[in-house]
Amino acid sequence: MAKFTTFCSALLLAVSYLINVEAIDKVTRSGRYLYTSSGRFYIKGIAYQEQGAVVPGADNSFLEPSTFIDPLADSDGCSRDLPFLQKLGVNTIRVYSVNSSLNHDSCMSTFSGAGIYTIIDLALPLNGSIDRDSPSWSTNLLDQYLETINTFNKYDNVLAFNVGNEAIISNTTDVAPYLKAAARDIKAYLNSISSSALVGYAAIDGDSTFRVPVANFLSCDPSNTNSSSTSIDLYGLNNYEWCGDSSFEASYAGVEGDYAGYNVAAYFSEFGCITSPPRLWTEVGALFSTEMSDVWSGGIAFSYFPAASAQGQFGMVNISSDGTTVTTGDDFTRLQAQYGNVTSPPNTPSQGSSSATYPSCPGQNSSFAASTTLPPTPNEAACNCIESTFGCAFKPSTSNYSSIVGSLIDTACGLLGQAGSNCNDIAGNGTTGVYGTLSGCDPTIKLSFTMNQWYQLNGMQPESCSFAGNGSVNPLGASGTASALAAETSCVASPSATFTPSLPSGIATASSSSGSSGASDSGSNGAIPSFGENQALLGMLSLALIGVASGIWTLT
Repeated sequence: MAKFTTFCSALLLAVSYLINVEAIDKVTRSGRYLYTSSGRFYIKGIAYQEQGAVVPGADNSFLEPSTFIDPLADSDGCSRDLPFLQKLGVNTIRVYSVNSSLNHDSCMSTFSGAGIYTIIDLALPLNGSIDRDSPSWSTNLLDQYLETINTFNKYDNVLAFNVGNEAIISNTTDVAPYLKAAARDIKAYLNSISSSALVGYAAIDGDSTFRVPVANFLSCDPSNTNSSSTSIDLYGLNNYEWCGDSSFEASYAGVEGDYAGYNVAAYFSEFGCITSPPRLWTEVGALFSTEMSDVWSGGIAFSYFPAASAQGQFGMVNISSDGTTVTTGDDFTRLQAQYGNVTSPPNTPSQGSSSATYPSCPGQNSSFAASTTLPPTPNEAACNCIESTFGCAFKPSTSNYSSIVGSLIDTACGLLGQAGSNCNDIAGNGTTGVYGTLSGCDPTIKLSFTMNQWYQLNGMQPESCSFAGNGSVNPLGASGTASALAAETSCVASPSATFTPSLPSGIATASSSSGSSGASDSGSNGAIPSFGENQALLGMLSLALIGVASGIWTLT
């Protein structure tokens, strides 16, 4: 009997453990607020990503990294950091770049079991984001974003995917239509796979004359039919206005008023001013109070790991050189105390009383230049079709060609301009709302198009397709400018079409069981079982318990 009791106790403990691992609640948006089954949900979070390599320069005034370290693929690091994240009392981490080819099962399961959600930015450094200086919404970006979503869709603790971070500044509001198009297409894809993840954007703080119209534009409905199809679900503001021991009136009253009537959920996607040290984090009390809960749903403190910026050095912990030990700083201790005081943020309004509306879009003015005509959904099949017709195409002489594509496009377009032609077919304009037929194609296809244009203008002479050895003649390509235009028209039936995108060819839909991922990460021994493994173990343990209790099986 003692053995039976011990065995049953062990089984019940294991079942309880597995249930707890699976117990994270779904976060949903209703109108301008976030909810779980227990009421209003507030993001009490921290930015969680080691900084990659930063190359200072005139073209990198924001000190944006050129490389990244995927923290969710480091199972040892996640296990190391979890006790400290729990000490802080966070319920959300924000991750700025991830590698969709790696395995994230251990970290995501570890954080899910601890009740920690993730906000995942879809962009990557350098060529993996919508460029504020030369924006486009193209097949390479769409494919990258979808592959990341495909990798993380199987996890139950993804709160949101961000389509951009600080891509729009005061003089680049023409980027907004590209971000809105990205939100539209990502949202359509998430709906098609029955994902509950929200679509977000993290905005730079700045003058309200451009910041507020951008926020309203990203959540508006260009069709004026109260449709959510092009709206973000979650607006983030990287806000560092509260410095030292400030006050709501001095630091937040203005921004509270700016967004008083905002229609979707909003939060501070970064906060934690360092220009008046020490960081006291007293803004936490205001952010989770009735003074701000009518508009804001919490925020993300920046940053867990050390991070250099133009303002100075961020970071709350230091990691030992062997990666095994965490040493916390005073910033950590003070944030822990302030987050610890957030025990009962306002729980109103109730979910049933909050409904969504999508107003008309703001008009253009001297501070806001975005058109309500959005770029079409990038069409990889059409782009590939057009590429196959080129008589001259980009065939790089080196595998590391990403750094030369832009300069070669500039060279080819310069030559075309001198010859009285142009590159309008590969260009787009977020102010006029005019987008070329190939504006949504991969940059290499855009380059091939410009090369082919020059090749056609020069009577298809082989030397005009050289481009320093980076071009190659395609004998099966269209012959003559008229033939090339006809081929382009046949490939693109509707240049302005929008549709629900699908995964790139050759990419399989990820299994709902995270244990099925093909890639592997380091240090996975001893990790918390994956979601699929948890479900299987839970079933087997339950059957075993029933069998023993009913006498079908006996203990020896």
